[in-house]
Amino acid sequence: MLFKTLINHPADWMQGSGPHSEIVMTSRVRLARNLRGFPFPGYSQEHQRLELVQLARPCVDALPEMKDGYSEDYAKLSKTRKQVMVERHLVSREHAARANGCAVAVDRKQNLSIMINEEDHFRIQGIRPGLNLRSAWQLVDKVDTELEGALPYAYDEKLGYLTACPTNLGTGMRASVMLHLPALALTDQINPVIKAVGKIGLAVRGLYGEGTEALGNLFQISNQHTLGEKESEIISQIEKVIERVINSETNARQKLVEDNPNMLQDQVGRAYAILRHAHILASKEALNLLSLLRLGADLDLISNCDRSLLDMLLLEIQPAHLQLRAGKDLSPEERDLRRAEITRTRLHSLAGPSNVSNNQPPPEAPTSDLPDE
Repeated sequence: MLFKTLINHPADWMQGSGPHSEIVMTSRVRLARNLRGFPFPGYSQEHQRLELVQLARPCVDALPEMKDGYSEDYAKLSKTRKQVMVERHLVSREHAARANGCAVAVDRKQNLSIMINEEDHFRIQGIRPGLNLRSAWQLVDKVDTELEGALPYAYDEKLGYLTACPTNLGTGMRASVMLHLPALALTDQINPVIKAVGKIGLAVRGLYGEGTEALGNLFQISNQHTLGEKESEIISQIEKVIERVINSETNARQKLVEDNPNMLQDQVGRAYAILRHAHILASKEALNLLSLLRLGADLDLISNCDRSLLDMLLLEIQPAHLQLRAGKDLSPEERDLRRAEITRTRLHSLAGPSNVSNNQPPPEAPTSDLPDE
């Protein structure tokens, strides 16, 4: 598959469907694996990384799941193309910063990606829409078993799978969920929720993982430790926490509708107006406004809005996607202009927001202080 073909086809997880998809955008499970006889990528020389790629890539490309997929050596990928894959959560920011001795393989539906020579020799990642961690786990577990049958994994009977970072020892698994939490942010409840999640041993990160900002009210929640725990136990723990967060966001949305309908309609209406008519849109502003519009769609304030349209737009307006579409590097000012143009075009047929509740009485007609003639 060509890179252009991959990018022109939306991934399954971009379709806005799945359990609790109004709040949970994606579920992701990632496995860290290494091979015996090779130093970890961070301690290896270029010729050793190249040797590992030559050994491992044919095994990865031969996986049944990778049929008609995309596979490429990083030395042949431009900076923009690598960043596009970061924006699609197919590779990490750290992996995209590398070149020789690295490669990536992605299945045609973009549910599965395998990074070669990231922090570990392999990062096997499955992504599914909505709250679907078990489905993501089943996908990567199957691929992991197939690779383990073909390659000499580094494994210890006591410690489990050996990894570059000690926190990944054991199962080598990271399970994470991407949540859209605008109501908790609007009602100033997001910080207490984040602190509560952190106290029970889970990590809360921004849109692109560790060290990134929660743009568009998007948060990632994941486990931090893997040693001494089974994969099913890790997933069950995260699912329980996510269900509580979902309840908190649902209650916050209901509270906004009941207690602050005017504020809610004002926020959604302003977001709609700016997105539909702005000619300059910075990335951060656009993401935050689309977050409010998505909230309006979920609460039926925007009656004819397909959520997948907004989810796709969240990707299309990212910097690397804009530059790939333009076929050249763009200055920040040029990106802001193109971002606004694409947003106006995509939302052209979208009707404006309706009232929060049709049961609200109409406003009283203003009285006049003018004397009768």
